[in-house]
Amino acid sequence: GMVLVSPKTTVDFISALQQSGAVVTDYGGLTSHPAIVAREMGIPAVVGTGDATGLFRDGDIVRVDGVKGVATLVKRNSDL
Repeated sequence: GMVLVSPKTTVDFISALQQSGAVVTDYGGLTSHPAIVAREMGIPAVVGTGDATGLFRDGDIVRVDGVKGVATLVKRNSDL
């Protein structure tokens, strides 16, 4: 599924989170909004990366390992 990459999330992101296969944020911790919502929705999350929005671009293929807390660029979208 699609991975939502954002600086942070708020309640305004619920619809986007429901459509996502994973979430990656620049800010947050174990008890942050994206971590708790992702847990409740059963999707992997990596929060508090510091720079995910600067590293990943639209269309990139990203692997998210919520257990290890790692989001990895698999393939860069060359269309941009």
